[in-house]
Amino acid sequence: MVRKVYVRQRENAIVNRLNKTREERFPDLRAEKEESLKKKQKEERRARDEQRAREKQEKREREQLKWQKEHAYDDLFSEGNMQATSNQDRDSDFLDDFM
Repeated sequence: MVRKVYVRQRENAIVNRLNKTREERFPDLRAEKEESLKKKQKEERRARDEQRAREKQEKREREQLKWQKEHAYDDLFSEGNMQATSNQDRDSDFLDDFM
């Protein structure tokens, strides 16, 4: 930004201080634009990859919960459990145990 001010008389002390802080640039605007576009694309790609990873993890968790719900009672009717709760092996006087 260039700021121009009309001054009646030149003061060298002020001019010298201004010259010390003068900054002249000749930027390569095309290169800067390409660099900013690359940064933006890289950030978008990173965000997209993170989103995909999150979705993949959520899908895996949903499948795990679904499998657990489907197989929660698989061992309920196993042979060992059926033998343990069978009425075939009970005593003839099993009702006396309640008294």
